[in-house]
Amino acid sequence: MGNVVEVKVGLHCEECIKKILKAIKKMEDIETYNVDTQLNKVTVTGNITTEEVIRVLQKIGKTARNWEGDEIYG
Repeated sequence: MGNVVEVKVGLHCEECIKKILKAIKKMEDIETYNVDTQLNKVTVTGNITTEEVIRVLQKIGKTARNWEGDEIYG
């Protein structure tokens, strides 16, 4: 199993969630992904890094940050 990446991202509406899922599905080397709307949390596993996931979310206009720390990207 690859890395487990957890990021905090605003999940305001169904459209936002669809955009996020579509962007994540396009990433290479992912194994699983999950969106938790109650926690505003996106979890992706695979041969990917936190920075890669955050970059993909930024490309679709989402502000994302590392779930663990206070690092804010975007």
